Amino acid sequence: MYRLAFAAAVLCATLTSPVFAKDIEPALHLVHAGPAREVALTFDACSGAVDHRILDVLLNERIPATIFVTSRWLKRNAETVAVLKAHPDLFEIENHGDHHIPAVTDRPQVFGIASAGSLEAVRAEVDGGAQSIRRVFAITPHWFRGATARYSTDAATAIEAEGYRIAGYSLNADMGASLPAASVAKRLSGAKSGDVVIAHINQPTRSAGAGVAAGILALKQAGAVFVRLDATESEPATVAPPAARHPAF
Repeated sequence: MYRLAFAAAVLCATLTSPVFAKDIEPALHLVHAGPAREVALTFDACSGAVDHRILDVLLNERIPATIFVTSRWLKRNAETVAVLKAHPDLFEIENHGDHHIPAVTDRPQVFGIASAGSLEAVRAEVDGGAQSIRRVFAITPHWFRGATARYSTDAATAIEAEGYRIAGYSLNADMGASLPAASVAKRLSGAKSGDVVIAHINQPTRSAGAGVAAGILALKQAGAVFVRLDATESEPATVAPPAARHPAF
């Protein structure tokens, strides 16, 4: 097992658009010392099934990853849940919410998904997801990533007040599982040391999953070392310059 030394995660709150300037898109990077090309793989399991093209690579190659699960995904994937529970050394389970509702209060939709609309609904989404994880895995999650990975500032504050670290990312590998396999493989295989990758493990019928699997294998062949978010420590939040926005859901 790889042991991560001198690692830290930096949460960067960035503006998502001039129209909804209060909404943020957190970015996350690993800060480390040493020559290794360190990459954190994080996967969203929003709903639907599991993509065995990705899961089997993680299992067969013994690659650790952080998986953000919703309550509704847990309910529909008992067999996969049993696999995750059988490999606590590989898989860190974190909170993706109860019903996959964006933690946004200042607009009705985000990328076509109905948003929470109130802090009460945000808290229900966060707490519902955490309750499911405690019930199924007998663990308490410490990271939260909301649907679409976008947050209104009041929602982000409320989530952090509950003791969560908000899980951003630095490399969007599959754009919500919407990209073709070749594009995903190219993006993922180009991950730099310190990148926190977001991808989706719940879309087995889409081309993107094949690209994720290929990209992981390419990274391993190139000597990348994979780490989980629970192997990192948090540093004070900083604000990054605005960057291109892409859907993550």
